[in-house]
Amino acid sequence: MELISATKSFGGWLKRYKHRSEALHCEMIFAIYLPPAAEEKSVPLLWWLSGLTCTDENFMQKAGAQRIAAELGIAIVCPDTSPRGTDLPGEHDRYDFGSGAGFYINATESPWNRHYHMYDYVTGELPALLEAHFPLNGKAAISGHSMGGHGALICALKNPGRYTSVSAFAPICNPSQCPWGESAFSGYLGKDQTNWREWDACELVKSRGSNLALMVDQGDADNFYQDGQLRPEALQAACKEAEVPLTLRMQPGYDHSYFFIASFIDDHLRYHAHHLRSA
Repeated sequence: MELISATKSFGGWLKRYKHRSEALHCEMIFAIYLPPAAEEKSVPLLWWLSGLTCTDENFMQKAGAQRIAAELGIAIVCPDTSPRGTDLPGEHDRYDFGSGAGFYINATESPWNRHYHMYDYVTGELPALLEAHFPLNGKAAISGHSMGGHGALICALKNPGRYTSVSAFAPICNPSQCPWGESAFSGYLGKDQTNWREWDACELVKSRGSNLALMVDQGDADNFYQDGQLRPEALQAACKEAEVPLTLRMQPGYDHSYFFIASFIDDHLRYHAHHLRSA
């Protein structure tokens, strides 16, 4: 593991590392914010999964999360959003498939199935690496935005007991029923839509329920929401059917940008801090 950069922020350190991923068969970069408390003791961890076209840097630079994370004593890790440097045919042709668009699933279709195992990376390989190298106390929460909100939801739903809490900003709630998801799932998982259900939060809620309450913020001026890409109402209906608690907050006037995330990230950090303390 190679340290790329270290930047002091609110008494803690924002660090970027490069490492060889065996799950993805390529070099990967992740960012981690360690609060001041991490210099004296082990701290809990919030996973942040970013959206389409993002890298490990977007959230750390734009969300304004470090101040509250420092106050609360929470570390934050931001993985990248797809394998990098693989240069598969057509991998860089679209913003919603291939590079920057791993969807946090395990691809089964060639040629994507050699590298595109982002689910294994964020739930298996990277957690083990972090545990071995950083002062973390084993307690973790998870959140994300858009494609990363979808990733946060499915990671929590597929791993009961792994996370103390889960939240999402404008998540792709029902990818098997929206253009982004239909396109990505067809490419990564094949045409048989029964194979898509294990990677769709709405289907997972209906088939498995949830040991966690779900928290979602959605801006009503979000053009992707208005175009039917996000479908929070489908998640709301699935949670009602499965009797899973869901807090869906429609935020008037907010769009899909990081201005939206920065406006409400404090709420989410305090929400997760409460559950991390109680675990």
